[in-house]
Amino acid sequence: MNLKNLIKVLFSVQFLCSVVANAQVKTSGNPIIKDKFTADPAAMVDKGVVYLYTGHDVAPERHQGYEMHEWLCYSSSDLVTWKEHPSPLNVKDFTWAKDDAWASQVIKRNNKYYWYVAIEHATIPGKAIGVAVSDSPTGPFKDARGSAIITNDMTTDTKIWWDDIDPSVFIDDDGQAYLFWGNTICYYAKLKANMTELDGPIMKVNVPTKFTEAPWVHKRNGWYYLSYSIEFPEKTVYAMSKNINGPWQYKGILNELAGNCNTNHHAIIDFKGKSYFIYHNGALVPDAGSFHRSVCIDDLKYNPDGTIKRVIMTSEGVKAAK
Repeated sequence: MNLKNLIKVLFSVQFLCSVVANAQVKTSGNPIIKDKFTADPAAMVDKGVVYLYTGHDVAPERHQGYEMHEWLCYSSSDLVTWKEHPSPLNVKDFTWAKDDAWASQVIKRNNKYYWYVAIEHATIPGKAIGVAVSDSPTGPFKDARGSAIITNDMTTDTKIWWDDIDPSVFIDDDGQAYLFWGNTICYYAKLKANMTELDGPIMKVNVPTKFTEAPWVHKRNGWYYLSYSIEFPEKTVYAMSKNINGPWQYKGILNELAGNCNTNHHAIIDFKGKSYFIYHNGALVPDAGSFHRSVCIDDLKYNPDGTIKRVIMTSEGVKAAK
C-alpha cells in the first residue's frame, strides 16, 4: 500500500472512530494511538486515571508544515486500554486566535482543570499562549480569560514569531504555580491562584545547555527536574536543581532522536508506583514525514542518586499498570 492510500485509510478509520467516541481501545505497543496522528503529548493523573492530551496532526500527504486545529483527549486506568473522548477543545473556542493548535498541558487546581495551549494570535503577530478551563478533565473546556495570557509582544528577546510556545505548568508543594514556555529561550513566570493571570515579571531560565523548546518540570524527593528539547532534529535532555529558580545542573540526554520525526516533545508522570516517559515519534506511517506524529509511552527509571536513566524507546511499549 502506498503512502497516499495509507493516509486515506487512517483518515477513514478516524471518521469511524469519531462515530464511536468513548469506545475502549486496547493498544498493542507503540505508538499507542493508531487511528489518527497525535502529537505533543501532555498527561495528568487524576483519581487513579491517566488523562492524555495531544495535538492532532492533519497535514495532507507530503505537506511540509504542521496543520493542527484541535486538541484530543484520552483516558486510561492501566496505560494499555485507552478511551477516546470527543475533542474537548478547538482553536475556534478562542475568539482572539487565528489557528494552529500546538503543544499544550492540562493541570488540576481546586477541582477545576486548566488547559494551557499555544496558538497563532489573530491580531498580535506571532504565537501566543491561552488558557481554557473546565469542571471535568474531559471537558468541554472554554476560554478562561477571553484573551491570551502570553503574547509575542511580551517577550522581545528574539525576533522570531514562534518563541511563545509549548506551555507547561507546575504547582509546587507550597501551592505556588509556575508557567514555563518558550523556543530558543526558556521563559517562566509565577501564576496567581486563579491560574489565569501572571503574578510578577516574566523571567528567563538559565538553562545549562542550549534550549530549543518543550520544557517540562516535575519534582521528586526534593529535586526539581527541568527536561526540554535541544538541537534540531531534537533530543530531550534534563537538568536538576534544589530550587525552582535554579541554578540548574545539566545531567544529560533523556531521549535520543525520535524516529522519523524532527521534534521531540514529552511528558513525565508517576502512576501506580512507576514512572513513565510519554513522547511522540513518526512511526505510525513511516513514509508520512515529520508532520504526522504519534504518541508513545516507555518506562522512566531513576538512579539511586536521583539522576534519570536514559529512556529506551521500544516498539513494545509498556505493560499494563496494576
